[in-house]
Amino acid sequence: MADESQPRAVNTAFAPPPPLWKHFVPENIEKLDKIKADASKGEDGRPNKKKQWSAADLRSLELPSELRYLVPPDIPEGQYSVFGELQALSTALPSLKEQGIDQLYPEPSAPTADQDSQPSPLNHAYYLLKISKSLLLNFLEFVGTLSVSPEQFESKVQDLRNLFINAHHLLNLYRPHQARESLIMMMEEQLNHSREEIKQMDKVKADVESLLEQLQAEGRRAVPSESEEDNDQAKNLKEKADEHSRLIWELLDNEN
Repeated sequence: MADESQPRAVNTAFAPPPPLWKHFVPENIEKLDKIKADASKGEDGRPNKKKQWSAADLRSLELPSELRYLVPPDIPEGQYSVFGELQALSTALPSLKEQGIDQLYPEPSAPTADQDSQPSPLNHAYYLLKISKSLLLNFLEFVGTLSVSPEQFESKVQDLRNLFINAHHLLNLYRPHQARESLIMMMEEQLNHSREEIKQMDKVKADVESLLEQLQAEGRRAVPSESEEDNDQAKNLKEKADEHSRLIWELLDNEN
């Protein structure tokens, strides 16, 4: 008899989140940070803020039960389960033969003994077109089979399934090329954006230099006029001072 206290495996397509998400609250995160700071203290009593905590280091600490869910689990090896379906960690695309499926297109030719020779590439577009035509033909045959003897549908469904899987596998062979082209396009966009920014900076620089040259020219033209005005003002002051001096001497002479 199975132990009812053990949680059952979740196999539904749209399963609810696991209950451990309730432990990811700011209070628990602050508690965990405090425990890590206390554990990383050196001889001087100061915490080592540069210490990198791995999942193994966190598991070595004596954590309360509500904080153990905050420790990342071990990295899975080989396969992992998502909603009851096994997923492989390897990013390499398995061949159809490895999956036990009939391959309807040939493999690329292997290189010969000559080291300079290269394997001939597979014409994906040609075989995708052939598979598409075969899909249309097999679908018409499938409809005809259903109209005459529906009980013989299974073989045609299997043929259609095999054609779809081969077409999907051929499309997946383009994924590395798609990723490379997407990266090239992204880098080209960044490069064009940087070039546009440099052009705008050069334009602003030219405008600033033109404005500075204009101000410098206006300043040079304004210097002589200001000197002349200063000379006129000094001359007027000297004349007024002489006039005042003359009046003072006349008053003194009149008193005598």
